[in-house]
Amino acid sequence: MKKLLGLSAMALASSLVFTAPAAHAGYTTTKYPTLLVHGILGFKNFWGADYFYQIPSTLQADGGKVHVATVSAVGSNELRGEQLIKEMQDLKAIYGYAKFNLIGHSQGSPTSRYAAAVRPDLVASVTSVDGVNKGSRVADVVRKVAPAGTVTEAVFKSVADGLAAFLTFVYGTPNLDQSSINALNSLTTQGLTTFNSKYPAGVPSGCGEGAYSQNYVKNGVTHKVNYYSWGGTRVLTNVLDPLDGGIGLLSAAFLFSGEQNDGLVSECSQRLGKVIRSNYGNNHLDVINGFFGIINLFETNPKTIYRTHANRLQTAGL
Repeated sequence: MKKLLGLSAMALASSLVFTAPAAHAGYTTTKYPTLLVHGILGFKNFWGADYFYQIPSTLQADGGKVHVATVSAVGSNELRGEQLIKEMQDLKAIYGYAKFNLIGHSQGSPTSRYAAAVRPDLVASVTSVDGVNKGSRVADVVRKVAPAGTVTEAVFKSVADGLAAFLTFVYGTPNLDQSSINALNSLTTQGLTTFNSKYPAGVPSGCGEGAYSQNYVKNGVTHKVNYYSWGGTRVLTNVLDPLDGGIGLLSAAFLFSGEQNDGLVSECSQRLGKVIRSNYGNNHLDVINGFFGIINLFETNPKTIYRTHANRLQTAGL
């Protein structure tokens, strides 16, 4: 155990020494603040560990205004989207913000897309990071193994709801509604197909790019929302990462599919709006700077990707 901890520390130190992004005052200053949105079973901070590990501080160091949303760990895209809208309203009331740049990881992407469609007056842009925009084979497999009304579904619900209850208790949001079954249904291919028929903005018809922006009319006023995305197509990226094993196990859902994926989401499903890049050498958790920064040392550091995107939003006047 001591040896493993020592090696992990070495890997973390290496990532900090060799891939830390350079500071540049004002580089990440955007017109509208960034609001990061976590995925399924996500959290803002869990016993000192940030979900978006060191991403907020990285953006803030060069002038960015950053907040991290707290929505249900397990729930439908719509439920989480309504919670996100309330969070934006609260932040607007406190700080006087006009709009937000939403960056959603995994289920955080459809969560953000819903909020943008319902309240475009609050959203300047939506960015999908390894987002589940067309469904996940992992969710499809779980749904197939645990059909509605079966004992296996009841077992899945008990375990997932219990984990969500524990997470929300620890980070202090026990009053948020939780439903692992609704989350599962929302993340299947069928669930996202239905969702996309109602909220199609930015979703490509095939495996290319979607519309870069969408004009919404609310109360007689037109609001433009820009859409971006990036993602990864590697599964096992660092032998010292204790979470890679779980990602590798989940990636079995893609066996024989021929789909490039990050362990949980296919490359095509990750695409939304303007695709920055969809084949980073990162897995589903590397893109949020992994387990305490233990990531693929031979790929662009996730913190650099977020910084570059903040500057991209700045250039776009967002």
